[in-house]
Amino acid sequence: GAEEPGMEAEAQEQPLGCGGAGGSPAAGRSPEGEERRDPPQASVSNGGDAESGKELVELKVIWNKNKYDVKFCLDSTGAELKQKIHSLTGLPPAMQKVMFKGLLPEEKTLREIKVTNGAKIMVVGSTINDVLAVNTPKEAAQQEVKAEENKKEPLCRQKQHRKVLDKGKPDDVMPSVKGVQERLPTVPLSGMYNKSGGKVRLTFKLEQDQLWIGTKERTEKLPMGSIKNVVSEPIEGHEDYHMMAFQLGPTEASYYWVYWVPTQYVDAIKDTVLGKWQYF
Repeated sequence: GAEEPGMEAEAQEQPLGCGGAGGSPAAGRSPEGEERRDPPQASVSNGGDAESGKELVELKVIWNKNKYDVKFCLDSTGAELKQKIHSLTGLPPAMQKVMFKGLLPEEKTLREIKVTNGAKIMVVGSTINDVLAVNTPKEAAQQEVKAEENKKEPLCRQKQHRKVLDKGKPDDVMPSVKGVQERLPTVPLSGMYNKSGGKVRLTFKLEQDQLWIGTKERTEKLPMGSIKNVVSEPIEGHEDYHMMAFQLGPTEASYYWVYWVPTQYVDAIKDTVLGKWQYF
């Protein structure tokens, strides 16, 4: 019943990346099938590698403000280290950027790139859940923008426009025809106010590709191409008339506002200024 010589030697686990948790299939039993007590395991870091005959190196893995103290086989490759980082952080190897004196080469061993005890390994990357949480679907984002726009106060209620609209219609305002679209008249559009409350008229010089904006003081001759956009909105309570702005620059301060534009000319004005006047 005596055990064979050498059976009292202890079986030990291999560290991750150094051959795995090895041992023969009969480890822990004597040839006669009698059970014997397993030896105590060596201390490990983060539940990973055990001490063995392989040379280990102590690393500080830093990811997302978290620090991990890891013992790892010096003869393991960068790819094997990525697998270890995956087990610690949940970050898939394909989404890891591992840094040690530059980008860590996957095919070389830690010994070859001269990793020493206490070395800091920086990891950059986001888990799949993090990526999904950040990437808001486009439809939801568009709905949020649209909802925000709907919350905006109508132009005709804003203070800067109310001070003009509250004056009421100009005494020489042109007649409006609701529900009808007409081509531009051959005479200037008149009987309107500008943002200062002064009278203004619009003359469309198609042969010169210009819009003339005339007031009592002067006439501005604007090339059609210099007008970036035209916006308009019906005036509440007087939907047969619009307030309209010609965008002359990149900011709202560059908008030239005109009030009490007859509704039947609104589409023709927009098409004319934006280069479609030949259809009228």
